[in-house]
Amino acid sequence: MKLFLSLAAVYLIWGSNFIFTKMASGHLPIALYCAVRLVTAGCVLALIARLWLGVDWPRRWLDWRHAMITGFFMVFVSNGLNAWAIQYIPTNQSALLNGTAAFWIAGLGVLGPRGHPLTRGSAVGLCIGFLGTALMLIPSTGLTPMSWSAQIGVLAASLGFSLGTVYYRNVDVSVNDLMFMGMQLLCGGLMLLGIAVIHGDAARWTFNLPGMIALGYLTFVSSCLAFSAYGWLTRHSTPAIIGTYSYVNPAVAAFLGWRFLGESLSALKLTGMLVILIGVCILALPGGSGAADQTAIAEPKIS
Repeated sequence: MKLFLSLAAVYLIWGSNFIFTKMASGHLPIALYCAVRLVTAGCVLALIARLWLGVDWPRRWLDWRHAMITGFFMVFVSNGLNAWAIQYIPTNQSALLNGTAAFWIAGLGVLGPRGHPLTRGSAVGLCIGFLGTALMLIPSTGLTPMSWSAQIGVLAASLGFSLGTVYYRNVDVSVNDLMFMGMQLLCGGLMLLGIAVIHGDAARWTFNLPGMIALGYLTFVSSCLAFSAYGWLTRHSTPAIIGTYSYVNPAVAAFLGWRFLGESLSALKLTGMLVILIGVCILALPGGSGAADQTAIAEPKIS
């Protein structure tokens, strides 16, 4: 049950992330709002872990080193580039390009001490998901040089997030998942804060309603709730199952972008959504990816 609840949180919340990121990027300085969001969320998660769960504060330099590495890839690179790129491309296109994370995570996930080999069902599900993503990526309009740059930025963000995911899956930490999630959000957020200071974002900050609504959602719902669920999945599920979020998110983002931003949602994109869902079902069903075979997943070693 915890597996499906965590997947549902990541599917729905991160799928809606794109419309709120578009809103925030249009009303707030990008590096600064990302820094505020992530540093705040990191502190909230760390405090919950300490005060509610009774987890000790992290003391080992090794834990902080792991948090800085994953924070760089999963937070600084991924969130920073995605927030910048979404100014120039539709939310559904951004979500679709982020879908490449499924291939990186599943492919790189065979490596390391907690590597999990792809089963035949995993390979079939990934191929079907790729087909659905490809159908949704077929452009209906031309691309500008800036949109090309934004697309490359999103692909780099997706690769960075995948590298951080696989790295975290294969390291040993002495704190629990929630505390570590807080640590890496804090580290990545502070990196973005440095960019914001250099860029002079504070002088352009304004307190406006759309920006504050988007910032609140991204901070407490996306970064606190969904990121915690993703952290649990990273340590307790298979790479193929983890990567399914990047198939479902584009479908959610495409629907919300069509409903609230007037972005196109053609019959081809709807067909792609259906194909994606078929691929996800194959991956999620017992035997499709080994999700039900918990003995095949190495438990996190706390040392």
